[in-house]
Amino acid sequence: MTPLNGIKVLDLSRILAGPWATQTLADYGADVWKIERPNAGDDTRKWGPPFLQDEQGNDTEEAAYYLAANRGKHSITVDITKTEGQQLLYKLAEKADIVVENYKVGGLQKYGLDYKSLNKINPKLIYCSITGFGQTGPDSHRAGYDAMIQAMGGLMSLTGVPESEPGAGPQKVGVAVVDIMTGMYAVSGILAALHHRNNTGEGQHIDLALLDTQVSWLANQGMNYLVGGQVPQAQGTAHPNIVPYQAFATKDGHIMLAVGNDSQFQRCAQLLNLAELAKDPRFATNQSRVQNRELLIPLVSQALLSENLDYWLNTFNQAGVPCGPINTLDRVYNEPQVKHRNMVFELQHSQAGTIKQVANPVKFSKTPQQYSKAPPTLGEDTIKILAEQLELTPEQLEKLRASQVI
Repeated sequence: MTPLNGIKVLDLSRILAGPWATQTLADYGADVWKIERPNAGDDTRKWGPPFLQDEQGNDTEEAAYYLAANRGKHSITVDITKTEGQQLLYKLAEKADIVVENYKVGGLQKYGLDYKSLNKINPKLIYCSITGFGQTGPDSHRAGYDAMIQAMGGLMSLTGVPESEPGAGPQKVGVAVVDIMTGMYAVSGILAALHHRNNTGEGQHIDLALLDTQVSWLANQGMNYLVGGQVPQAQGTAHPNIVPYQAFATKDGHIMLAVGNDSQFQRCAQLLNLAELAKDPRFATNQSRVQNRELLIPLVSQALLSENLDYWLNTFNQAGVPCGPINTLDRVYNEPQVKHRNMVFELQHSQAGTIKQVANPVKFSKTPQQYSKAPPTLGEDTIKILAEQLELTPEQLEKLRASQVI
């Protein structure tokens, strides 16, 4: 038994935000029907290199980007521009609990696949629309992409080297975090709507925007501005509200110190042979350290240059001072803790034999996740799902194939 056993998802999304949400739902046990264009499919299938290699070492048509967000799904190729294709999706919508789509506002209305149309077919349907700017407002007609939303939503202004240092200027985060976070908000919103439906029998429309998501998770930085009235600036690896909390150079590498309270600072200062700093009123409390960071940081920096990275990691960890190495991804996947938590696993793949996947981080005690299906090749489940769910005969399926509906 899985947490979402029996829940069916009609997935009309592509690229990353929507697929990330539906992959998470699949991880939780939902049946996800990924609808793709015949002979084309999700754009990210072609977003390589790198591409998955088959058992003979040849590139397949599955880009690593696509493989990151489509585990556990059933790929069904349907041409939604054709009446017969729309009829197929209406029948699947009758059986579905959830629809996820990320077309432009109004883009599905002409196919009868918008919320109002499908709600008439299935009033219990939970319909999640993901767009750049939302269903309403002066920018609702615009397309939205992760990097531009990082810029518009303020994240890039907070990311990168401080203006006073060489190399200053806005930078985006190295992962499409706006898409990922929107996908996760979609999951939580869908699960909340499922709970509401369980209580009332009512489905509903979820209107989710990339820009809204980015603004919502500015978190402490957003509140720093709203409360303090000062526009936050990029601070490199430093934290705006905690000191010392940033990357420092050692003799042979860099360490990330994350000193979160005064007792940790006392231990940290002692290990750096700077015990007197913990008694200095300029540094004794976090508030005073934030106010005097320009005085404190050079002292900490100089002390850390006295020993190698491994020395400081061992010393701080033994004393309970939070810290960590700045790992490249090869080191991340070799971290003993990451291995212990089974964050990388393998699934059987029809072309590659096996494929590595990064696990969902949620660990359920009663309903553990059961990964059973690799990211599907284009249309690999079309016949199976349409035959099982819609009871179409081989003759009917062949007719649909011949007319290029599927």
